[in-house]
Amino acid sequence: MTKEELSRLLNGLRTLPSETEWVEFKKAKHNYDFSKLGRYFSALSNEANLKGKPCGWLVFGVEDEHRKVVGTYYRSDRSKLDSLKSEIANKTTNRITFIEIHELLLPEGRVIMFQIPAAPQGISVA
Repeated sequence: MTKEELSRLLNGLRTLPSETEWVEFKKAKHNYDFSKLGRYFSALSNEANLKGKPCGWLVFGVEDEHRKVVGTYYRSDRSKLDSLKSEIANKTTNRITFIEIHELLLPEGRVIMFQIPAAPQGISVA
């Protein structure tokens, strides 16, 4: 996805009336607990499947209440960010992992958009 496409997608997610079962926003200013990230991965994947969505989204660097971009320094080294793909795969059902981890640098701060695949039909992701 281009930066413009990601920006449009982020703005669309931010304008949803509330967080949904398949979208979560987190400040994650500097760090985020790996086991929590794994639980969100599982929940968003399963809910995306149930809602007929191709994927779920976990967005770091955006606060939940007002959807304001606050920026994140979570794994600011791209190689450490990319290593999450294998880290998650090692802990999930059938080694399911992120479709992509998008990094968007905005004037307000850095946003990370984790694109999480919907769980396969009939198989819940744990």
